[in-house]
Amino acid sequence: MAGVADAAAAPGTGGDGRQDGGRGEPRTLWGSSEPRPPAAGTGQPSPQQRTETLGFYESDRGRKKKRSLSDLSLLRFISAELTRGYFLEHNEAKYTERRERVYTCMRIPKELEKLMFFGIFLCLDAFLYVFTLLPLRVFLAMFRFITLPCYGLRDRRLLQPAQVCDMLKGVILVICYFMMHYVDYSMMYHLIRGQSVIKLYIIYNMLEVADRLISSFGQDILDALYWTATEPKERKRAHIGVIPHFFMAVLYVFLHAILIMVQATTLNVAFNSHNKSLLTIMMSNNFVEIKGSVFKKFEKNNLFQMSNSDIKERFTNYVLLLIVCLRNMEQFSWNPDHLWVLFPDVCMVVASEIAVDIVKHAFITKFNDITADVYSEYRASLAFDLVSSRQKNAYTDYSDSVSRRMGFIPLPLAVLLIRVVTSSIKVQGVLAYVCVVLFYCGLISLKVLNSIVLLGKSCQYVKEAKMEEKLFNPVLTATPGKPAGKQQGTFKSTQGISTDENGSTSVTNQPVHQKENMPSLLVTSNSDQFLTTPDGEEKDISQDSSELKHRSAKKDLLEIDRFTICGNRID
Repeated sequence: MAGVADAAAAPGTGGDGRQDGGRGEPRTLWGSSEPRPPAAGTGQPSPQQRTETLGFYESDRGRKKKRSLSDLSLLRFISAELTRGYFLEHNEAKYTERRERVYTCMRIPKELEKLMFFGIFLCLDAFLYVFTLLPLRVFLAMFRFITLPCYGLRDRRLLQPAQVCDMLKGVILVICYFMMHYVDYSMMYHLIRGQSVIKLYIIYNMLEVADRLISSFGQDILDALYWTATEPKERKRAHIGVIPHFFMAVLYVFLHAILIMVQATTLNVAFNSHNKSLLTIMMSNNFVEIKGSVFKKFEKNNLFQMSNSDIKERFTNYVLLLIVCLRNMEQFSWNPDHLWVLFPDVCMVVASEIAVDIVKHAFITKFNDITADVYSEYRASLAFDLVSSRQKNAYTDYSDSVSRRMGFIPLPLAVLLIRVVTSSIKVQGVLAYVCVVLFYCGLISLKVLNSIVLLGKSCQYVKEAKMEEKLFNPVLTATPGKPAGKQQGTFKSTQGISTDENGSTSVTNQPVHQKENMPSLLVTSNSDQFLTTPDGEEKDISQDSSELKHRSAKKDLLEIDRFTICGNRID
């Protein structure tokens, strides 16, 4: 080995007598740093004999220099970028899914507006019921109550349950109407107008939140009043409990009507402001709703609740705009030219509401992979409520069903509208009263026509959704959060058909609770499992959990109303 090292070092001796190999550095030709190729038989040089630059040995860099300049040119790079290809069919499923999302977003406006159109007419039907059929039903109930001694007491009840509820609604409506006369609309308008723009914006947001909260609690108050007044009681002393419920219902309707009046007054101030800054800020508040809704997890039940809320909100805004137009037209002595001044602002508010709803629902369905066909299911669920309220075994009025499903309570809004109309329009003379009668007949005709069209469309939607069997085979639903022993009130209210002496079926008699039927009813119930159950029933619930996972969304939608918390009940 020593001889090989000497032979390799001898040719590298310099003129000064020093050897380059003594320092361990490779000698290069022509003064360059390129290492000389190893001699034959000596093997490859060790890594210590080659200088490394930026991760490449100098010998490798030398070999790269031998390449042609065209291989490393800018033109070749640009040519490669221009001619580089790829195939989309290698990921066909991904691009197909993206295309379906685009198609879904394009279908959302049409499907959503079809649902909104149907829902708004449902709210209109329930709202017109208060002005048209409810007074007639109250009159018939009073006539029955007065003429009842002439026919004798064939039944223990003086009035049927539906008639009792109608009487309560009529009395509440009349009392709250007279109470609203003590609220000065003009003073409220000037009080709100004197506030700054920021204060009015905050007040309007607070009013929207308060309206949703008080609506959720108000419908429970009215339902408690109706059930307390109609449930069978063994002692007459038990009827005293109706009085506190009645006063609570009157107080609720009055406060809710004042709340809606403040909303209408704030909107009226925004319309009459000179620079329209408040109206712009209130419209921008709708777009803030997108931020709070789009970037959240939504399922079908949650989206159904939001759709019902949007229907109720849009219909309420239409009534508020009507009130604002009436008040402004009164101030300008019913000049038709002023109506065209208000028309652009009204169109701006309506257009912003529609645009916000479309954008919100489009992105919610996109982020949560929900198809546009879900809105037809929502429409069928709303149609099922209308059709089921016309059945002989109906357990609620349709207006109350709309109130529970959408959170729309027509009584406070009707009280406010009657108060505004009576204060804005003065009726004097015989001709004026004739016009009022003709207008009332027109409202009744509109209500009947609207009900007929809605009932026909609802039957069509129910048939398309294949939900007819649920109309003839109603399923008893238990109240979540209560054990089986506490569901007595539920079974009392659902047994709505009884047979009289002649063998005919009656739907007006109040049902009587039967204890022997309770076990069978609990077995056949298809409702959600109780949230609190005894320990002995945990095994049964675990065995049925797999079946509950495969429940159809249509059954779940029939159990969801506006104020149901369904976050832990989504399949």
